Amino acid sequence: MISRRSLALTLAMAVLSAPALAASGRKGALKMLDPDNDGTVDLAEAKKAAANLFAKLDPDHDGTLDARELRGRLTAKELAAADPDHDGTLTLDEYLVVVEQRFKAADPDNDGTLDAKELNSRAGRALLRLLK
Repeated sequence: MISRRSLALTLAMAVLSAPALAASGRKGALKMLDPDNDGTVDLAEAKKAAANLFAKLDPDHDGTLDARELRGRLTAKELAAADPDHDGTLTLDEYLVVVEQRFKAADPDNDGTLDAKELNSRAGRALLRLLK
């Protein structure tokens, strides 16, 4: 039987360690997206990761992603805005346009790269949803 004290201690540990786990997850994302190990992600690296993910998310290999295949990476409103031909799907080129828009939003200093701090921003996390 678990005592109340053990349960409270476990809960406290979980709450206190959550920020560290989230930060380590973002550091892992940076490492995964940074093949040249320079500590930043540039647009080419982001687009390469996005293209690789696109291929994995397209199990029917029709060259498009619908709302189901996007699995919550974009809201219905975001999908509609990113879908210029209004067919309810995104091609790879359309997906990469969204990636580039989110990359630029996450790069407030306009240096063409994203560091861990920028990836941790709201815009950076939105970009990461499209890359992993």
